[in-house]
Amino acid sequence: MAASPAYGEEKGGSSSLGEPEYGHDPASGGIFSSDYKRHDDLKEMLDSNKDSLKLEAMKRIVAMIARGKNASDLFPAVVKNVACKNIEVKKLVYVYLVRYAEEQQDLALLSISTFQRGLKDPNQLIRASALRVLSSIRVPIIVPIMMLAIKEAASDMSPYVRKTAAHAIPKLYSLDSDQKDQLIEVIEKLLADKTTLVAGSVVMAFEEVCPERIDLIHKNYRKLCNLLIDVEEWGQVVIINMLTRYARTQFLSPNQNESLLEESTEKAFYGSEEEDTKDAKAEAASLAKRKPYVMDPDHRLLLRNTKPLLQSRNAAVVMAVAQLYFHLAPKAEVGVIAKALVRLLRSHSEVQYVVLQNVATMSIKRRGMFEPYLKSFYIRSTDPTQIKILKLEVLTNLANETNISTILREFQTYIRSMDKDFVAATIQAIGRCATNIGKVRDTCLNGLVQLLSNRDELVVAESVVVIKKLLQMQPAQHSEIIKHMAKLTDNIQVPMARASILWLIGEYCEHVPKIAPDVLRKMAKSFTNEEDIVKLQVINLAAKLYLTNSKQSKLLTQYVLNLAKYDQNYDIRDRARFIRQLIVPTEKSGALNKYAKKLFLAQKPAPILESSFKDRDHFQLGSLSHLLNAKAVGYQELPNWPDEAPDPSVRNVEVPEWTKCTSREKRKEKVEKPFYSDSEGESGPTESADSEPESSSEESGSSSSSGSSSSSSEEEEEEGSGEQSEEKEEEEKRTKRKEKEGSRKAALGSVASEEEEGARKAKKKVSQGKKSHTETSSEEATASESSSSGSDSGSEGDAKQKKPLSSRAGPKEISLLDLDDFTPPPPQPVPSSNIISTSLVTDLEGLTLTDTSLAPTLLSPAFGTVRTYELLHRMAGEGLSVEYCFSRRPFPGDPHMVAVQIQISNNTDTEVKSLRVSEPKLLSGMRIQEFPEIECLAPSDTASVVMGIDFCDSTQAANFQLCTHTRHFYVSIQPPVGELMAPVFMSENEFKKEQGKLMGMSEIMEKLTLSEKCRSDHAIVQQVTSAANVGRVPCGADNEYRFAAKTVTSGSLVLVTLERRQGAAAQLTVNSEKMVIGTMLVKDIVQALAQ
Repeated sequence: MAASPAYGEEKGGSSSLGEPEYGHDPASGGIFSSDYKRHDDLKEMLDSNKDSLKLEAMKRIVAMIARGKNASDLFPAVVKNVACKNIEVKKLVYVYLVRYAEEQQDLALLSISTFQRGLKDPNQLIRASALRVLSSIRVPIIVPIMMLAIKEAASDMSPYVRKTAAHAIPKLYSLDSDQKDQLIEVIEKLLADKTTLVAGSVVMAFEEVCPERIDLIHKNYRKLCNLLIDVEEWGQVVIINMLTRYARTQFLSPNQNESLLEESTEKAFYGSEEEDTKDAKAEAASLAKRKPYVMDPDHRLLLRNTKPLLQSRNAAVVMAVAQLYFHLAPKAEVGVIAKALVRLLRSHSEVQYVVLQNVATMSIKRRGMFEPYLKSFYIRSTDPTQIKILKLEVLTNLANETNISTILREFQTYIRSMDKDFVAATIQAIGRCATNIGKVRDTCLNGLVQLLSNRDELVVAESVVVIKKLLQMQPAQHSEIIKHMAKLTDNIQVPMARASILWLIGEYCEHVPKIAPDVLRKMAKSFTNEEDIVKLQVINLAAKLYLTNSKQSKLLTQYVLNLAKYDQNYDIRDRARFIRQLIVPTEKSGALNKYAKKLFLAQKPAPILESSFKDRDHFQLGSLSHLLNAKAVGYQELPNWPDEAPDPSVRNVEVPEWTKCTSREKRKEKVEKPFYSDSEGESGPTESADSEPESSSEESGSSSSSGSSSSSSEEEEEEGSGEQSEEKEEEEKRTKRKEKEGSRKAALGSVASEEEEGARKAKKKVSQGKKSHTETSSEEATASESSSSGSDSGSEGDAKQKKPLSSRAGPKEISLLDLDDFTPPPPQPVPSSNIISTSLVTDLEGLTLTDTSLAPTLLSPAFGTVRTYELLHRMAGEGLSVEYCFSRRPFPGDPHMVAVQIQISNNTDTEVKSLRVSEPKLLSGMRIQEFPEIECLAPSDTASVVMGIDFCDSTQAANFQLCTHTRHFYVSIQPPVGELMAPVFMSENEFKKEQGKLMGMSEIMEKLTLSEKCRSDHAIVQQVTSAANVGRVPCGADNEYRFAAKTVTSGSLVLVTLERRQGAAAQLTVNSEKMVIGTMLVKDIVQALAQ
């Protein structure tokens, strides 16, 4: 949302994009002085007596904050309104204060009494906001007040306020760690909370304040496991990570006895009868230790309840479950996570990077579980370099004798890549495969030797380094390769490669006695120009040749050592002096001289090429420490498994008498299996304490709608009737229902009572078939409700009973949501067969005398103004050229798709066969309806087809392949924002009514200057409708133009108003709940009208 027109005009347009914001010093003069008073209009509005002006000012201020503008100088004016009676204003004031309370602590402290009063407000949102502001004031003096507020909020009736209390705990702890003991008491209380809304937040507070107090989790362990599926996504991540550490301290390792069991079965089979009796006791003790592993039921509960979360849409949740299974599950069950992790590889590159890091670690220990998905780790040309290298790592880890031929074929194609870092990593991967799998060592070595003739120096250099490591395994068999590499010293300039060749020749100089001295001669000639790493290897080569072939190399060695003696690098000078004393015998040289040969020519073990991820699994997977391979601040080590299982009874919870299973719950079990059936007695109190279904409170005859009162009245009823049979109870309830219906019919009339009965039946179905609405609702839903305190519970109950009467309960009614929660949708266009031009519709609508508009119809596309875009140029398409345009007609297959008309031209001399779309790469939610395959396109022929794309109301490109019988072309279609909508026709009154609903942050304003060619009515309408697929709305004012449309996917209204001012000045306003679409549309229309 932009600032008001007056704000933009009077204050020098400082809110417009691209202009700098100046300082606020009034003494600075000049350009600064006008800007100093830029917020005066907002301050005046905040000081006025009208709540509407205050609300408008607060909306603008919050919008400024959302756009990154600094609004801190308004703090005194805003903080005065914290005691405002209007709830909407108060909410926005609290939003502002949360942002700036820490910066303006002194002023915030003046209003502390108001915040304390806010904690007692009947509205749950105000109570939560007051606590949030209070915890944002980082002043030690108010710690006792904060502590008291958190304690009170932890006992609040609203789960949203309790959640806010949990969020405030870490803030208070960071301000004053001495409060830890009192905060732990609050955490303990909140951990016992049975609502899903609070669970994630309190576990986060537990992790921040007292992660070592694992005893607090015991009693709540089963409840957390059972609630996990319904907690919000980020809460799930926190809880899963905490439960992973908890399980490592409380359960035995499920994999500890595997090897022991194998040994014991062998002994039992091959055991002889003549064994000494003295070993019998020891054997019995060892067998007792090796008794079969039985998994703790609580351990199994955790694994079973986290498994469904592998299908979560949130990558962090899937990753958290994957690490839990890797660290806690038996080896036979870990495989289930592979498919979920492979699914994440279709996500963004950032997500891929993290997932591949973890897969690389897992694939070292559990290679088998990723082998079926080998092809998912093949590298694509579009992958970033770091993703390519990680996929190489995984492919190398998965290589074995059965799939090595396939993997090496893949590696051969990768070597041709233009990405040099990737090629170097591929060559190293080939070396690792050769080291690990003996039967392909010669094949890999021959392949690497062929790469030595590659034109690219970096490829050759990397090959030399890898060959050097491979030759160390069997040097005697490969003297020809060493000779071949010796010849490369003239051409290769990469220091590491030159150093590797010199090391090889020096190490195996006995295998190449004629070539080695000649190489030394060449290197001595260029010694002064070499890099330091090469110089050190030249000195080593000279020393080794002096010891093995002193006749030919004595003078050369002395020459090299003399050059090194005066080198600039002290490492080289020191090495030269050290080697001279060691190999050249003199009177002063000590006893080491005779051992020189052993020192220099000792057998060196072949290097082991290992994965860089080999020892990373000691960090918890999915953590930042694992990603960096270094311990990050705040990282908590994953505990080792205990040798003996701790007492499992600590997790047992005593079930109070009143929650024990009654006849109603028995009947419930017969009707349907409860969702949470694992924990002992957990599901009973969860349902009754949090939110009792409305139908049950109606049946018990109570008018109150609060959870506690309805549940207590039900419990009294159940205790009284628990001894009777289920049939009698059902009959009684039927008679009660009939009596109620009779009385209502008498009071309200037969028609109304029939409607209510239909609504009540729908309610009953909902309450029996699902969990109650309050418990499973998300944080946003809870936050948007007004608080239901005890005083207004009666009126709420009445309202709930009246709602079904006011709405129609038709025979096809499905659920309560249809009655209560949905407002009627905004007017939407009905697809019509007759196509009417824009001007005709406008004229006809202008003639109508009533408010009702013409039946919504779709515009015929003006083909003169339809813009075409190039999809495939004929040069890139090898003679095949493809263009596309947005036809602005409804796509016949699906009304939620944008119709894209594609024109394909064959400019070649041959037929093009089998033209089709394949492998669409779409962001989540996007869909594509491919055009039918074109079997044959003759030379110089053109074909026109239509495909549908659901862009999900975003301007992200839809990527796919256009395939012929011989080639595949990667193409993408990116829509302008104006093509994501369809026109809606409505009357002026309807337009104003809908515009009134889309004010505040849903409104974007922009000033513009109309170009000379856009001064006439016709030109303005033509430019706007060409920039966006909108319909003209009739307007009584001469200087205003109105247009309306709805987004194709979600059906959200987009309202455009253009108001002409004096001269060429104009103001454009776009109202839409889709703020991103609104902002982009403003930009496009301004560009069309101003050019």
